Amino acid sequence: MQEEPFSRYFIRYNSSFITYVTYELLLIKPFRWLIIFKVKSINNEHSETNRILVSIFTNIIYDTIMKKSAISDSFFKTKSNGQKKFVVLIDPDKLNSNNLSSILEIASSGCVDYFFIGGSLMVNSFLDQTIESIKAVTDTPIILFPGSSLQISYKADGILFLSLISGRNPELLIGKHVETAPFLKISPLVVIPTGYVLVDGGVPTSVTYMSNTYPIPYAKDDIALATAVAGEMLGMKLIFMDAGSGALNPISASMVEAVSSALDVPLVVGGGISTPEKAYELAKAGADIVVVGNAIEKDPSLIIGMADAIHSLNK
Repeated sequence: MQEEPFSRYFIRYNSSFITYVTYELLLIKPFRWLIIFKVKSINNEHSETNRILVSIFTNIIYDTIMKKSAISDSFFKTKSNGQKKFVVLIDPDKLNSNNLSSILEIASSGCVDYFFIGGSLMVNSFLDQTIESIKAVTDTPIILFPGSSLQISYKADGILFLSLISGRNPELLIGKHVETAPFLKISPLVVIPTGYVLVDGGVPTSVTYMSNTYPIPYAKDDIALATAVAGEMLGMKLIFMDAGSGALNPISASMVEAVSSALDVPLVVGGGISTPEKAYELAKAGADIVVVGNAIEKDPSLIIGMADAIHSLNK
């Protein structure tokens, strides 16, 4: 039996990507009917124009698949590879253009492994603009950290598909996910199933208020461990323990160590981390990915020290 052409394989079996590419190209009015016609006629004609279009689509799709694969591997193999990662969290609600420029100027040196973008509320419309500003100066992957189902942008590289497993709010366990799943299915985003665990950081935070849930008590390592393991058993690919933006107390090293030792999936830790020493302590205790936001918003120069401290533990 004759082997099927490489390009047709992607077109036939990855229709979601073709849907996305076509949608993007349909916005370019001069090519609207040409693209619709040629995509529909790829299997019926063999003109040079068709071959060129197939090549273009194949390259776009292949690049998208390869990028998704690279990001997925980077995230999911963090723990097994023993590689500690440093994340800068950017909340478009809190940053002005000057602060963002200062952060990106330092981060563009390559010391940041990922950017997380999002916030609990996000009352402005700067999400796309913020992502575009980051992409203009660095290739560092941008992962959405959505506070609601409205915080989705196809301009990002991936999204944490968060299920708030420390709470008992059904909307944040599964409800909002049902609403967004069809859109994410056909998107180019890497979808990362994430068990989200809120831990008491000593002060009420935006996320606890907006989610209408109680965090896990600060000293209850056993509850945090059981919650995280349950999330892993439910199929979560990451566990994200968060003390919340502006927390007085970061998650304790003892809790991080207890939870990390029980997991096979990577552990993400954030909230209240304000010094390189604390970032190092939590990474050494078992955090595979350390997320810092508020402290860097106030002092972008902390990026270098945080990155050096975390990466010093890499094997």
